[in-house]
Amino acid sequence: MIYESSYDSGRLPFKPDLTRGYWAKSSDFVFTGISLAFRLDIFSVVWMAFTYAGCAGVLPYIICLFLFVVPLFVMQSFMGQFSSSGFISSFRIAPLFKGIGYISLAVNLGVLTYYSVLAAVPLLYLFHSLRPTLPWSCEGLKDWSANVTENPVKHLCHMLTNDTTPNANFSWFVMHEIPSNLFLKTRFNNLELFEPNDEGFYISWEILLCTFLTWTIISSIFYKCRSIEKLGTVLRYLIFITLALLLITVIRFSLVPSNLTQAIYDFFIPNRFTLIQSFSCVSIFVISVFGAGWGTVISLASFNKFKSPITQNSWTICLGQMFVFLSFAFIVFVTDNYFDEIKEAYDEQNPNSYAFINKLWVLYLSTGSVLAEMSWPNLWCIIFYLMLILTALITMSICLLSTLQSIFDDFENYRTRKTEITFIVIGLLAICSLYTCSNQGVFLHVIFANDTVVTQTALNLLLFLVVLWVYGRVRFQRDLEFMLSERFSNCKIYMLRFVSPLCLIVMLLATFFVAFMYHNVGSWIVQIAALLFIVLPWLYVPGYMIYIMLQTTGTYKTRFKRCCRPMDWYPVELEDRQRYEQAMRNTDMTHQLNSLDEETAT
Repeated sequence: MIYESSYDSGRLPFKPDLTRGYWAKSSDFVFTGISLAFRLDIFSVVWMAFTYAGCAGVLPYIICLFLFVVPLFVMQSFMGQFSSSGFISSFRIAPLFKGIGYISLAVNLGVLTYYSVLAAVPLLYLFHSLRPTLPWSCEGLKDWSANVTENPVKHLCHMLTNDTTPNANFSWFVMHEIPSNLFLKTRFNNLELFEPNDEGFYISWEILLCTFLTWTIISSIFYKCRSIEKLGTVLRYLIFITLALLLITVIRFSLVPSNLTQAIYDFFIPNRFTLIQSFSCVSIFVISVFGAGWGTVISLASFNKFKSPITQNSWTICLGQMFVFLSFAFIVFVTDNYFDEIKEAYDEQNPNSYAFINKLWVLYLSTGSVLAEMSWPNLWCIIFYLMLILTALITMSICLLSTLQSIFDDFENYRTRKTEITFIVIGLLAICSLYTCSNQGVFLHVIFANDTVVTQTALNLLLFLVVLWVYGRVRFQRDLEFMLSERFSNCKIYMLRFVSPLCLIVMLLATFFVAFMYHNVGSWIVQIAALLFIVLPWLYVPGYMIYIMLQTTGTYKTRFKRCCRPMDWYPVELEDRQRYEQAMRNTDMTHQLNSLDEETAT
């Protein structure tokens, strides 16, 4: 036998799931890969990366693609496609590090507990967009903002009407809130949402119903689409619809600026200072290329046919994601400049005061006030918020698919009870997500998004260690060339071994610093949640190392070597497996003949 079996080390063998299926179309992997850019919680952390940088972010983004993003995408795709396994079982490539897969499982479940709020909030705004008058428009604001306008806090409609400050004690600095931001605040009994506070705990029944509806939709998708072929088809159509709505939204937002030519020029042709500033932001932003949680690319690639061209697909996906990022960035850019124009006009008419517009969660909340000033505002709100809902549903579905499939691949006993396990997991996630329906948890994603970025970067670093140093450069290059039937240059291997890890180390330090700053303002519940889903799972790595060493036979040195060698690492399909065995025999025979020739020559 060319590869080592688990029987040789005293462990149970891996039994592949031959009924897991493949994508209905090979392009489904590309479309679901591009849709990983719909992970919009990252915009809450570094939305200014493309907002202020504009197309200045394209150059550092492409540099990041060459340095580590595409190489890492190829590596993760290789692990999934070669082994036809999710992000847990694919670590048969080096069983000692299988604990990384269990870390990923905990992180993905943690992401799913808070991500439903990114669908619930747009759902709330979508339902209210069906009212004759938008509640966050200046006309609709009058019906519910009496208690707001009586206090010193002013809103954007005061600036649009050039109203003077209602506060008797005049101050040169005047804070103005955005009506669409205030609207969400009223759903939580006007309690503070955006800053740490001790105002109490309040659950919004409207957000609660929208969260329940979100998980109901997710449950329906997985109930109706029990095969990857059906689910891939549904996701493909949802992605098409979302991209079409995104394009329509970008076109409509391009008509918002009073000076369209200048706005497009500022976005697409940035100055030198903006270009330099964008490098520090985009490097963190590109982590969202790999979707929510970790290991999604591995699981999605596991549904590919064995000969699928992962290098070309990786470049297509990453470049497609860049256009998605730029589209959302342009929307935020226009929104930001819209408020700046209002502020400048207000300051000119009120030279003795300085107005400040409080822009928060710009893509989801502040854009509502821009949409309210358009002609046919209800229609554009429906289109925009429907697009945001679809991005969240697609992201959650793909993350849940990746998580469930990895569980079924690793735990053979669960394969006969897929439906029950699926709905148990969805039910538990729905219960855990109830905290995000409160004033204390609605912005939980801001802190957790930082934590997941740190974890993703650290896991990617470990992946380089496992594949290119433990499994080995030669074996990785050999398997990749066998799978693709094309040469993989040594230059790319050296890039993977040395340059990419160095870039990730720099990113890890930067993301850790940002996460630390956000945790300083988090509540104690947030700290406990981060401890459970982010910190404690790292104990899986040493814990599983100890466990698998005890399960292996032989001396401690022999056990360690066996645990570092690939176990049951081969293509799942019989034909590919036989070709792989034959190719490895030929390789071993060539190696032996070369060694014999060298000995004869000496």
